[in-house]
Amino acid sequence: MADDADALELPSPAPGKPLAPGLYLVATPIGNAADITLRALDTLKRAAAVACEDTRVTGRLMTIHGVPTPLVPYHEHNAARMRPQLIRRMQGGEAIALVSDAGTPLVSDPGYKLVRECVEAGVAVTTLPGPSAPLSALLLSGLPSDRFLFAGFLPNKSAARRTAIAEVKAVPATLIFFDSAQRLAASLADLAAVLGPRPAAVARELTKLYEEVRRGPLDALAAHYEQAGPPRGEIVIVVGGPSDDGAEGVDLDTALRDALSRLSVRDATAAVTALTGMPKREVYARALELSREGGEGA
Repeated sequence: MADDADALELPSPAPGKPLAPGLYLVATPIGNAADITLRALDTLKRAAAVACEDTRVTGRLMTIHGVPTPLVPYHEHNAARMRPQLIRRMQGGEAIALVSDAGTPLVSDPGYKLVRECVEAGVAVTTLPGPSAPLSALLLSGLPSDRFLFAGFLPNKSAARRTAIAEVKAVPATLIFFDSAQRLAASLADLAAVLGPRPAAVARELTKLYEEVRRGPLDALAAHYEQAGPPRGEIVIVVGGPSDDGAEGVDLDTALRDALSRLSVRDATAAVTALTGMPKREVYARALELSREGGEGA
């Protein structure tokens, strides 16, 4: 939806006046410290405290921008204990800012539980939009951005990873995942095995000096990182949806023979089903026939 320019308004209250009590969700830079809004800096300066994942990480950002506000640790290990304390402070009239180590809070962190309990307690919640690694990677990927699914971190182990990928393979949208650099090649290989050679992009070091986006089919990206080794930086993987790979003209037998040369019948069926959009039962039946004929993928 296009922004409505007529709806823009000046920040309220005016700088220097106390913030209204409540929770302020403040997006912070994902790499470049200059990527922070004027409103975010003003709110961080006037809040009673800033709740953050890692005080060392947020402390560096606060020092860069001259923000003296006290920091309060809020992360997955202390969240259950800290939530009641923070809510009591806000009910007592304080404004608390919540940030993540980088990007928009609540995306892959425990912040949503604090929001939920604030809502239940009648504490006001507002958001200050800004940087987001999933959205930045999506924009740079060159893949359709009109419909997308952010699926968070991929599981550590291959079996669990393939199960998680299979759960979203039929989603008619661009898929976005977080992953570690050490697991990147293995994760891309599992994505290729389940989804087929869909177009994809690997984004790292977003907004930093050595920002890089590598684009190509999943299997080609897997081969590249298997050979090149783990890259540096935070990783975002963006994968095209089931209709983004030009699979309409793919020959079923050709696709299956290629998949069966590398995969089991089950995994080949999953990969070709995702590639072609054909019914899984039909693809599986043909995969069995080809497997018996050629003795492949048994």
